[in-house]
Amino acid sequence: MARQNRNSRNSLSRFISLILRHKPEVAGISLDEHGWANVQALLDGINAGGRYRIDRTLLDEIVRTDAKQRYSFDENGGRIRANQGHSVAVDVELTPCEPPSFLWHGTGEKSRASIEAEGLKPMSRLHVHLSREYETAVNVGTRHGTPVVFRVRSGEMAADGYAFFLSENAVWLTNHVPPHYLERTGGPSATGSD
Repeated sequence: MARQNRNSRNSLSRFISLILRHKPEVAGISLDEHGWANVQALLDGINAGGRYRIDRTLLDEIVRTDAKQRYSFDENGGRIRANQGHSVAVDVELTPCEPPSFLWHGTGEKSRASIEAEGLKPMSRLHVHLSREYETAVNVGTRHGTPVVFRVRSGEMAADGYAFFLSENAVWLTNHVPPHYLERTGGPSATGSD
């Protein structure tokens, strides 16, 4: 029973992510220009759909225990937003900051050729997502099939004028990574490895 409750809570968390990152209309809510949604409107919208039942206590628990720290409440707890990963146009008020010399990006083998040719693009999201740890990139890549990992020369990019941002949940973001800043370091037929 505990496992079923955990699976149900994970499913609900993914649903909240869908609402706050991509489709607020699913819950009949809107996001402001910075991605914030009224907490009570979110709860009412989810409950009105009938698929899930949620109250403030459960929402607080989901936000607090989310392993990826996807969500944040504002200072008075009346609004909630996703920290990053949006496909809807919002400004989550990211401040440019200096990245480490290298960051990592994990993907599936099916994307390797286009990345090597065109670089990393945000695709349906507002930013390219990068991680500080190689292992995190491997885990992300595994979700997309056979993992391929690219090392991003982020320090060199920053020196060349590219902006980087660090989200509240420690995901590094940038608008585009041209192919000449990438080195494939993991996956089938990788030419090198760290």
